[in-house]
Amino acid sequence: MSNLQKILVVDDDPYILMSLEFLMKKNGYEVMVARNGTEALEIVDKQIPHLVLLDIMMPDVDGYAICKHIKSTKKLKEAKVVFMSAKSKEADIQKGYDLGAALYVTKPFSTRELMRQIKELLS
Repeated sequence: MSNLQKILVVDDDPYILMSLEFLMKKNGYEVMVARNGTEALEIVDKQIPHLVLLDIMMPDVDGYAICKHIKSTKKLKEAKVVFMSAKSKEADIQKGYDLGAALYVTKPFSTRELMRQIKELLS
């Protein structure tokens, strides 16, 4: 059993998924990936990530619904949710925070800045 902090990356864009997975591993995190909302829900029901990097617009289950599920599930309540989205309207961002997100990052984002914020959230 590794004692690395677990990060679940959820995005339907394979390029973003790959680059974030690489980035997180390089920074010493254990990484799980989900290519859509359904996969994300299956993973969080089996494992408890410390942090979930979550895209909002996905073809099946959107990020808001996943965040709601995480925040309403007792064993997952401590997990930090970070939204990554092209939705940059104030209302979208506010909705993310209202659902319990620790952070809302608009795409495109700086991976260096994102890493800094994640390290801060997990410290």
